[in-house]
Amino acid sequence: MSSQIILNKISTLRKNKVPGQVIIQMTDHCNALCPQCGMRKTAQFDRTKLDKDKIKKIIDKAVENGVEAMSFTGGEPLLFLKDLVELINYAGAAGIKYIRTGTNGFLLRSGTSQDEFDTRVKRVVESLASTPVRNFWISVDSADSATHEEMRGFKGLIQGIEKALPLFHEAGLYPSVNLGINRKLGGSYTENCYKPEDEQDQDYYQEFLIQYRKGIEKFYTFVINMGFTTVNMCYPMSVQNSESDLYSVYTATSRDNIVNFSNNERRKLYEALLDIIPQYRSKIRIFTPLSSLYALKRQYEGKSALNYPCRGGVDFFFIDSKDGQTYPCGFRGNESFGNYEDMDMDTIDRKAFCTKCDWECFRDPSVLFGPALEGLNDPVGLFRRHANESRFFELWRKDIAYYEACDLFDGRKAPNYAKLSQY
Repeated sequence: MSSQIILNKISTLRKNKVPGQVIIQMTDHCNALCPQCGMRKTAQFDRTKLDKDKIKKIIDKAVENGVEAMSFTGGEPLLFLKDLVELINYAGAAGIKYIRTGTNGFLLRSGTSQDEFDTRVKRVVESLASTPVRNFWISVDSADSATHEEMRGFKGLIQGIEKALPLFHEAGLYPSVNLGINRKLGGSYTENCYKPEDEQDQDYYQEFLIQYRKGIEKFYTFVINMGFTTVNMCYPMSVQNSESDLYSVYTATSRDNIVNFSNNERRKLYEALLDIIPQYRSKIRIFTPLSSLYALKRQYEGKSALNYPCRGGVDFFFIDSKDGQTYPCGFRGNESFGNYEDMDMDTIDRKAFCTKCDWECFRDPSVLFGPALEGLNDPVGLFRRHANESRFFELWRKDIAYYEACDLFDGRKAPNYAKLSQY
């Protein structure tokens, strides 16, 4: 979101609204083994897939509600590539501007022969490039190839993705790499760094910070060398340490220790990202905003007053594949709004305040829109917040400028490294 977009949306922001976002879990079918996800293929539950006509009704209602961003997620969306393409085309024709989807990469893995690989990958590239999809992500879990492929349960993933990226670029689609933060993200740097029994062990947390700095550096270097031009990080997908009453309806979560970080570990994770990201912003488009990381770090330091509330359940919504119902986000599964197409947006509580989870899909844009929203609706509150947390606003201004330099992370454009060089 650039300053120009904020200016263009002033009338919306004055109504205490931000441009809407809907995440549609089209399926919970998956063919991977990821230990950090409750939808891995070995998980025992009845698999579901939303009816296409149901999804089209959701899309129509979303357009009516002024939604601009929509994600089609899973499970593994590319298991149903034909349906996915149809839905993306429908959403684009209906007027959704920012359409996203992604994959675990199974269709991009190296094949038994070059011809088989070329045929398979060409089908994926041509199918997606022919749609109005704006951002297409490919998940990578670790800076170590063998670790990532073991976690996913597919051999030849890294080599295959490296070979596929130039084909996507030639077709005018620049995939982003998506990392769900886990204990193996840096390979040997981080995989053995586990929470101690004594959470007051400050030596452990200092070592944790050092190792994750190294691991994040290694990961960024790894994906740049693979040929990626954009990178995003999902904050730890676990609510196990939360003191709230969260219940995950979106089961891309796990109670496995691989994503179960203590509050002190999360604080150090965000500190490590704050340290490392500025070093790589000129080399690859990094979606993760520094202002959001700073706010999360302060939250885990007990300074929650800085936080802007998440727009989940206000302007952002999650549609679950199991029941087709609407939820404030993937982590508030005990708060169903019913069918999205039947919702009355005038009944939404626009003063709702939630910071219970770290789901970056909703938390990051909420933080980025926060100062503009507050400035128009509560300028005195903005002044007080600025006086108390000038560092946050310094980072926020840099984020806005960086997002502009990244063309708002348009996955249909190659990065302009001349613009990025100043960062």
